[in-house]
Amino acid sequence: MAISNLNTFLQEYFSAHHCEILSNHDGILQIQLNEKMDRALMNRPFYWHYIKKMGRDGDPMQLTLITNQEQTEVKGERIHFGSPRLQQILRHLRDNERFTRLFQVVNTNNNTALHPWLVVNMKLSYIGKHNKDEVFSIGLNLINGMMKIDMMEFLQQQDFQMQISDYCYTITPLIKPISGYKRILTVINQYINDQDHKWAKDSLEALQNEIELLKHFYEDSPEEEREQMDKELADLKERYHPKIRVSVINGGIFYMEQM
Repeated sequence: MAISNLNTFLQEYFSAHHCEILSNHDGILQIQLNEKMDRALMNRPFYWHYIKKMGRDGDPMQLTLITNQEQTEVKGERIHFGSPRLQQILRHLRDNERFTRLFQVVNTNNNTALHPWLVVNMKLSYIGKHNKDEVFSIGLNLINGMMKIDMMEFLQQQDFQMQISDYCYTITPLIKPISGYKRILTVINQYINDQDHKWAKDSLEALQNEIELLKHFYEDSPEEEREQMDKELADLKERYHPKIRVSVINGGIFYMEQM
């Protein structure tokens, strides 16, 4: 159910933001950024301030992202779930494109009904001794309750626009978006329950070991150092105690012909 092809996700992300894909093969994705995406991702505010002050267009950078971890011959950024670059991309999506409402482009001369789909892209974070993220894209038909996973990969194959096409009309949702979102959360929670949570047990064992070491370290310490020990205990519990966090990256209502 999680996005399994990170390379496809990244290609679609940069294409949607009008960046040129220079090459994409063997898990190596080379992108020519435009100015907007260079500003968003490359952390060069002083460069752009200087360039604009000089009245020049600027030179957006290129990115080489490597999703194939076995690839060793090409220089670039290795990117995987949990990597800083992917987290940055997900934050950019979350902060700038939280919600949208789009209509499928339909070329027809007949009255055509468009079904509303609630689409939610979510991040599932496993936090403990070792951290891991998974990204999900789930669509829910707000008329019949049909659910589809890897929804963004499907949507990328369709054409959408802000206005409804001629001769098309929308069907009023029978399922309210908030109810649809709760259904999606139920699926996510079931997915979590079905996982092997050995990682959580390992985190708890590591936490207990660290606590015992810390207490042993402070065993003969004076009373005034106990406050520092309590602080370090709290830090250990925050870092090691296993937890799972579900967060919404973005989403929207997409009106489409019946599948």
